[in-house]
Amino acid sequence: MSARQEKEGEEAMTANGTNEGLLDVVVVGGGQAGLAMAWHLARRGLRFVVLEAGPEIGHTWRSRWDSLTLFTPAQHDALPGMPFPGRPDTYPTKDPVADYLQDYAAAFNLPVRLNARVSHLSKTAEGFEIGTQADVFRARQVVAAAGPFQTPFIPPAAQRLDGAVTQLHSAGYRNPQALPAGPVLVVGGGNSGFQIAEELAAAGRRVDLSIATKQPVLPQRLAGKDLFWWLTHLGLMRVSTESRLGRRMSSRDFIIGSSRRRLQKKGVRFRPRLTGAGGRTAQFADGGTLDAGVVIWATGYRPDYSWIDIPGVVQDGQVTHRRGVTEVSGLYFLGLTWQHTRGSALLGFVNDDAAYLAGRIAAHQRATSAALAGSASRASSSN
Repeated sequence: MSARQEKEGEEAMTANGTNEGLLDVVVVGGGQAGLAMAWHLARRGLRFVVLEAGPEIGHTWRSRWDSLTLFTPAQHDALPGMPFPGRPDTYPTKDPVADYLQDYAAAFNLPVRLNARVSHLSKTAEGFEIGTQADVFRARQVVAAAGPFQTPFIPPAAQRLDGAVTQLHSAGYRNPQALPAGPVLVVGGGNSGFQIAEELAAAGRRVDLSIATKQPVLPQRLAGKDLFWWLTHLGLMRVSTESRLGRRMSSRDFIIGSSRRRLQKKGVRFRPRLTGAGGRTAQFADGGTLDAGVVIWATGYRPDYSWIDIPGVVQDGQVTHRRGVTEVSGLYFLGLTWQHTRGSALLGFVNDDAAYLAGRIAAHQRATSAALAGSASRASSSN
């Protein structure tokens, strides 16, 4: 990019977002993926708006449990154009991440509309129609950047537990003090389940952790270096899903920075897969049972694409795409888990996919403009 183009892109930061007339792009989602996309669109001088469902930028981060800590150190948590504050090899908690996202949008004057949850997306002759509760936007192109973690998933077994049992998803967990007294059953052996179980045990709670599938455990640091230093320098953060190694890596998750041994030393009892429940009793795959007074479902999220009213985009609950590019001209996705690489859904690595899609969007814009100019020229000649 030339110096002139950089200057024009910076000037465009202050004059690009509006819902008047036909926009170049609408970005659905104002988290890290949506803001990274907005930065690239602004530098290209496109007219766009970012629609954020929450009441503030960073709302999703701020609403997580109090002690949530990133696995990636500060030097790997930056969006394009602005470093993440903090000393290298320190691990930010949720509120500094939310603050950073707010500061980022303000620094580049990105056009973000808050409380703008998208209720429908449909195809039109000129592009797309995007509806919220308050507005209807029209755009030539759309980037769905709301991410894959939209709807908390709670297994059907939860419905068979007695009403006296306190149940909440990890999305609603805040800290040990906010829970009723007594033992806690944590269901789900991912990073969230491990972190919450360890925190509860450290607070003096008796904790059982039910795990359906054992996941490989990776230490946070190796030989004095952070895990992501190794992954980056070994090229593993750039391994794509189009390669054999990428397909193998994307087929399973990892536990980072925690271990069964450490949790067991703190008193956490490990249980196998939860197979059923009734009354106050939880049942496990080994035939064991547990009287459950408090249950935290660390059972992940499910995507929600019910707002997309375009055939062929979503198949069996999953987006059909190639590196975020769908078969519907002008419709893209950003921030999906393993959209292209391990970093596709991570704060400090989403920029690679955002930059790629920005190039595709710009090419589409040029082609559309050329086609419209040609049509206008032919119409003028015929008159």
